[in-house]
Amino acid sequence: MSKILEKSLKDALKEDKLTMGTKQVLNSVKNSKLIVLSQSVEKEMFEKIESDAKKEKIPLVNFQGTSVALGRLCGLQFRISTISFTSIADANIKSILKDTEVEEKND
Repeated sequence: MSKILEKSLKDALKEDKLTMGTKQVLNSVKNSKLIVLSQSVEKEMFEKIESDAKKEKIPLVNFQGTSVALGRLCGLQFRISTISFTSIADANIKSILKDTEVEEKND
């Protein structure tokens, strides 16, 4: 998993710059800078978020883990299937996307 994503998640959590939960993310797609989806997201929900994100030109990251792993990555004791960043540096977005592309090719 990307160290940059991990650090960005923790920083955004501290600064309250995250939206967590599939329904909440769907409602706030327009305010998102980057959306992270775990493998636990249901196919229909995944497609809905994906199409909304494409319309708004928001990058998506497919987190290679379950909602439990994504929750743990944030340092939380519960499952999180979807997260959107409401504020994140463009450089961090590029690095995270680059890292996740490399991971997907290596799988």
